[in-house]
Amino acid sequence: MSAVLAMESNPETMNKYLKRLGVSDKWRMVDVISLDEEALDWVPRPVLALTLLFPLSTTYEDLRSKEEQDLLSKGHQAPKDVFHLRQVLSNVCGTIALVHSVANNTHHIELEEGILATYLKNAKGLDAAAKGALLENSAAMLEAYKDVVAASSNEEVTASDTVSHHFVTFVHKDGTLYELDGRKSFPIEHGSTNEDRFLEDAAKVLRSFIAREPDNICFNVMALVPEQ
Repeated sequence: MSAVLAMESNPETMNKYLKRLGVSDKWRMVDVISLDEEALDWVPRPVLALTLLFPLSTTYEDLRSKEEQDLLSKGHQAPKDVFHLRQVLSNVCGTIALVHSVANNTHHIELEEGILATYLKNAKGLDAAAKGALLENSAAMLEAYKDVVAASSNEEVTASDTVSHHFVTFVHKDGTLYELDGRKSFPIEHGSTNEDRFLEDAAKVLRSFIAREPDNICFNVMALVPEQ
């Protein structure tokens, strides 16, 4: 397989990619301009998922390690009804964020027979690590994004080995707000929520992510919402 191209935090590109994967055009990614309560009123509802792009840092890595140790020490088991996969390739976190967004909302989203539907079918019954390995070997899914970017650019598309930012996804499932991070072994629970309060509840968690990096402004939030 050729080198994997890192995903842009760009709704237009992401929506073209989702379409290539077989996601109904009734749903789309949009920018969330601000996490202030008043600004959230402008985001179309219902919000099925939020993605956050943030800078990788020592603060993040230390917290990730502590979370994992705490969960393992308690014998934590991953919730069976939450679709979560582990990241294997360095540049694939954007694709994973979109897979997490759609896979946990298939009761809302119509999927055509195609790349993503095939992946989800083959991933049934697998643990997070095996789902990650399956994605790593899905040349169709990874090459589809490269094709989308190439079609939008007159320049040659090349992959970079330098990874400085990371995507994570937030979804609500069975009354719980989950953080889904391919670099973590388990979904992270962030308390109770529901369809009506999901955006506001998730925004609080996102604000805490940003507060941990006071010297960095490189954050971007997007939402999976209905086409208007």
